Amino acid sequence: MRVRVEVIRGDITKSRVDAIVNAANPSLLGGGGVDGAIHRAAGPQLLAACRQLGSCPRGEARVTNGFNLPAHFIIHTPGPVWQGGIADESQVLASSYRHSLLLAERMGCRTVDFSSISTGVYGFPLARAARIATETINEVIADDPGKLRRVRIVAFDGETENAYKQALSAAYFNIA
Repeated sequence: MRVRVEVIRGDITKSRVDAIVNAANPSLLGGGGVDGAIHRAAGPQLLAACRQLGSCPRGEARVTNGFNLPAHFIIHTPGPVWQGGIADESQVLASSYRHSLLLAERMGCRTVDFSSISTGVYGFPLARAARIATETINEVIADDPGKLRRVRIVAFDGETENAYKQALSAAYFNIA
């Protein structure tokens, strides 16, 4: 069965899925943007669970329960901080998506929603991040999708939604 990959605009804290992917910071203790919104919506149990996990290196992923969120799990992945492309940022970003999907597969997830990793305060160029995300998602699900049936990018604004839709169209065209 083929995995459906989609881009939608919305609030990832409202996603009714098996797992959402949080664009976390390495401390996993919350922050601004999507990370802060997820921590606020999940409730104080999330902070306690993240403290028990410890930190997470950029490009890797850790999982917690969803607590007060409609999602069963939260996969936390710290993406790279953009430094002009001189510090392997593209490889680290691809690794964040890859590790998150593989962790979701290990958890038996069928549905996963991603936020846009590293494109906020971390400054990763949006179009480039969208291309890396969609290519990496397609590579991982082509190799072994496990139980995955749907992967979505949940964009918080129109600019992000359009960038990911364009990248997804290009990724499918390159596969065909």
